[in-house]
Amino acid sequence: MIDTEALDSGLGDADDDDFEPAFEAGDAQLPDHRYTDREISWLAFNQRVLELAEDPTLPVLERANFLAIFASNLDEFFMVRVAGLKRRIITGLAVPTNVGRAPQEVLADISAEAHALQLRHARAWADDVMPALAESGIRIIGWDDLDDAERTRLYEYFQAQVFPVLMPLAVDPAHPFPYISGLSLNLAVRIRNAKTGRQEFARLKVPPMLPRFVELDTEGPGTRYLPLEYLIANNLEDLFPGMEILEHHTFRLTRNEDVVIEEDETENLIQALEAELLRRRFGPPIRLEVTEDIDDVTLDLLLGELDITDQEVYRLPGPLDLRGLFDLTRIDRPELKYQPHVPTTATAFQPGEQNGRTDFFSAIRAGDVLVHHPYESFTTSVVAFLEQAARDPHVLAIKQTLYRTSGDSPIVQALIDAAERGKQVLALVEVKARFDEAANIVWARKLEKAGVHVVYGLVGLKTHCKLLHVIREEDGKLRNYSHIGTGNYNPKTSRLYEDFGLFTCDEQVGRDLTRLFNELSGYAIEKKFKRLLVAPLHLRKGLLRHIDGERRNALEGKPAHIRIKVNSMVDEQIIDALYRASQAGVRVDVWVRGICSLRTDLPGVTDNITVRSILGRYLEHSRIFTFHNDGDTLAFIGSADMMHRNLDRRVEALVRVVAPAHVKELIALFDLAMSDETSSWHLGEGGVWTRHAFDADGKPLIDLQDRTMTQVQRRRRARAVR
Repeated sequence: MIDTEALDSGLGDADDDDFEPAFEAGDAQLPDHRYTDREISWLAFNQRVLELAEDPTLPVLERANFLAIFASNLDEFFMVRVAGLKRRIITGLAVPTNVGRAPQEVLADISAEAHALQLRHARAWADDVMPALAESGIRIIGWDDLDDAERTRLYEYFQAQVFPVLMPLAVDPAHPFPYISGLSLNLAVRIRNAKTGRQEFARLKVPPMLPRFVELDTEGPGTRYLPLEYLIANNLEDLFPGMEILEHHTFRLTRNEDVVIEEDETENLIQALEAELLRRRFGPPIRLEVTEDIDDVTLDLLLGELDITDQEVYRLPGPLDLRGLFDLTRIDRPELKYQPHVPTTATAFQPGEQNGRTDFFSAIRAGDVLVHHPYESFTTSVVAFLEQAARDPHVLAIKQTLYRTSGDSPIVQALIDAAERGKQVLALVEVKARFDEAANIVWARKLEKAGVHVVYGLVGLKTHCKLLHVIREEDGKLRNYSHIGTGNYNPKTSRLYEDFGLFTCDEQVGRDLTRLFNELSGYAIEKKFKRLLVAPLHLRKGLLRHIDGERRNALEGKPAHIRIKVNSMVDEQIIDALYRASQAGVRVDVWVRGICSLRTDLPGVTDNITVRSILGRYLEHSRIFTFHNDGDTLAFIGSADMMHRNLDRRVEALVRVVAPAHVKELIALFDLAMSDETSSWHLGEGGVWTRHAFDADGKPLIDLQDRTMTQVQRRRRARAVR
């Protein structure tokens, strides 16, 4: 995620993504070419993000935000996916992709598509979003747009705030070509020594700690901003006195930032990971972005020194690195943003009296509670429940998985408070969560210092499940209170990620979690769970069994329906099972945010399959699975996507949702998402996604996220009236 919080604020998902070989089991009844290439499908996902930025009906600062999200997403794609593919080609370990193509061919396709998308991204900024911002009084200007008085004021700012932190690095026989850090914005400067006439080269890094856009004092309405690199570029004489500035151009390098740890050969995982994180800073270059006006001499020098091929060069109109637009979205212009959604407290957790306190334990004893974030508050549910558990003298033990959490997390503080009060506290910290490794190491050590039992899961597996287990003594007996979620225990991203969480005191779930935590923290190998489907041993088999159950019901003439909502649909075995179900007459609805290798254009195979994608102000992150089951609907929520890594190389957990009202809520949400009256992207022929946002009369279709917020608020008002 590079800057995790930056990407978390958008449409990307920082979960790691190892290269996944094709599933080799064939099926004579299914066509050979039945999958979409996963890398090209990911680029299609990021194109959907870009289409939101291009939508003139959206608030203009939100459009700028989507441009920044696109840029951040693409950075991660190169740092992980493209880097991993290249590494395997170089080492000779590359295998055919999920569509049976050679990795070299896929890399060429990625390059062509990524070049086109980056140019489209740059044009969307220059031709659409920047002019729209200007119409709203937010102007991004160039040096030539300034008058002399403004240049003088900016020069004073440059001298006081910028010049002292700049570090020009010369390249000559005494100074080798400097290390260029990944994703840094740089100026390549060619100069001539006035005395000797000799041409020299220097690299100047744009300081990342300074505001990317410098605000100008403006009389009258509106605000103007100058990109920081423009300010630096037009004051280079101060950095190179006595030199003639010949050329200066902006460039940006992307490096391989994948992390590879051989756990079975590593005695101390933390030390090995810290060493690997240090190595990641020096990963090989995989992409060079340059401004389109760069001269050949400067470009050839960069290519030679960085060992970059022409295919890896991206010539773009400036400015580069539009992640900087995240800064603009902080401008206090609420009329240029989405209308605010204020999360409500889940009905079951609302205090009985005004200004009263919620007793979470009694609320959960009254029945399972299903909470839907961010429409319902994470803070007044998960965080408040954990804080109460930490204080409660009857709570004996707390166990929790932590995959990603925020830097000032109240979740971590509650665990520390519980340990300091003498409770048994177990935190399973996944230190291998990509791009959060360093932060998780810091929090793991802080927890250990406070007396929390910190473990790092099973060798060779990432622990991705979202579990919280509280053991409380009540009337001389122990009672289990459990929370199983679809999203991370992260209060910051919970405001932006759409997720579900189930609170229950069901003893069967409690026993399941006790066994699972024992497996994760010790040596127990538990093969039996009652209300959970757990990867890597049982989840794939369980889902295939339920899918096949629907297929058999359809063959017997019974109603059959499968609904699956995931972030990614890649696993070939699951896809083939859905194909076979469709052939038998099962209605299959798939709601996917990102990658989708499943196709909908195979006659006789996918006739009953519908695939939709929804992107908007919130990142659709929850995973939902429902099966009609001859009228006795089975519904699950949890942490697993339909990918090899989730089903085979991670600890994942789905929990069955049993309360009829909760099952009805999940199905109603799903049916709204799949409705032709709801704004979404439809997957069609050739793997092409088509946006459907307006009806035949040009009227906007239903926004699922706005509608969901309205429905949640209506439920709260209805309770208040009672």
